Amino acid sequence: MSAETVALITGSLAEARLQKLADELRSDALDPVVVNVGVKVAALMTTDILDRRLKLPETVGRAILPGRFRGDLEKLADRFGVKFERGPEELADLPQFFGRGGVEPDLSRHDCTIFAEIVDATTLSLDELVAKAQGLKAEGADVIDIGCMPDTEFPHLEDAIAALHAAGIRVSVDSANDDELARANRAGADHLLSLSEKNLWIADEGGATPILVPATQGDMASLYRAVDAMESKGRPYFADPILDPIHFGFTDSVVRYAEFRRERPDAPMLMGIGNVTELTDADTTGINAILMGMISELKITAVLAVQVSPHCRTAVREFDRARREYFAAREDGALPKDYGGGLMGLRDRKPVASSAEDVAALAAEIKDRNFRIEVSEAGVHIFNRDGLRTAVDPFALFPELKVDDDAAHAFYLGVELARAEIAYRLGKRYAQDEGLKFGVAGETAESAEEAHRLEFKKAGSTLAKKAERRDAPVGDEDKT
Repeated sequence: MSAETVALITGSLAEARLQKLADELRSDALDPVVVNVGVKVAALMTTDILDRRLKLPETVGRAILPGRFRGDLEKLADRFGVKFERGPEELADLPQFFGRGGVEPDLSRHDCTIFAEIVDATTLSLDELVAKAQGLKAEGADVIDIGCMPDTEFPHLEDAIAALHAAGIRVSVDSANDDELARANRAGADHLLSLSEKNLWIADEGGATPILVPATQGDMASLYRAVDAMESKGRPYFADPILDPIHFGFTDSVVRYAEFRRERPDAPMLMGIGNVTELTDADTTGINAILMGMISELKITAVLAVQVSPHCRTAVREFDRARREYFAAREDGALPKDYGGGLMGLRDRKPVASSAEDVAALAAEIKDRNFRIEVSEAGVHIFNRDGLRTAVDPFALFPELKVDDDAAHAFYLGVELARAEIAYRLGKRYAQDEGLKFGVAGETAESAEEAHRLEFKKAGSTLAKKAERRDAPVGDEDKT
């Protein structure tokens, strides 16, 4: 079978680096051909420029454009008769792009239900409760858990369940008070947290699905008895062996989950993660990634996420992303890596897109006054036609930039250099005019659907200004 010929479309500034990568990628299956359109900055190419200037070799089967290209792919495909795709935003990511065939991972599926607890539900008005529940649902929660507070009456419990149902939200109720759990079941709650063999009678008060727990800490025999009782009635349930805090039985509790799964391979299970995330001073993204690994391996089909402490405020969002990435990886029989990096909060697997040598070579080609900023293993680089400067501390760079009399430009460069320094020190990927990516821990999506749409993002601050000049004469546009 002959190699697939793929056109890698670029501008003059990136041509040498792209050609080097193309030579490295060439194989019996892939023949990448670099095509320079004749503009300097590839990301600023437009559909019209490509329509006029692009000349594809006859053997090309598809064409790859830079990830920041904002033109009409369908129009180009119709014009040239081959498929056009957006590649990665950085040249350094081309090997990975071709390694997965240029296909983004499918994160639309999962098999784990997220329960999100509102611990202060007793103190909230119905409007406040619904608003808070809708916020959690938008972050990925499937069931809203109403937390009842010890020694605090909850006279509007039934009304709270009705209000959430009216808003299209599934409801669970979590209480240590048997009377409150029974009231919740009679009021139509979808789930109850938590029942043991000591108060299993509450399950008969209505149709709620109970989450079953040991009668006392670590008493797995009592949990098996509760499970058997529900199964004998043909009633649904979730079993939760209870995850204990670190230094107070954490490892033993992990073992209990594994042992329960071995004993009951088909039993529906739930894991509550608050005892670990809330009671550990560590970033929750990594903790939840590990816990999701256990959940995925053991086929646990529900998780109770709590975000009371401010450092846990993105727990629901993290589990929503984790359940999708891990499901995709498990279906592929693969490790949970290269599935979008949504759980990479403080580090990136490939933080550097350009080496210091690459930056120096690019800087030597620059003939205009516009500042470019890049990060390499050597530090933060800023360059224009007047030279290349490298440092880690932006304060060391500022005196050489000669923008003292241009407040707006100085402010812009200060923001960008600060981002670049943070990226260098943390090991994050930096791209000029774009905010640093902190995975789902730094996102604020309006809905779970938007968070996983994987759509092409809008232009950054500098490119937005370029877009305003799209109606400029052709001669001026091609000079960028």
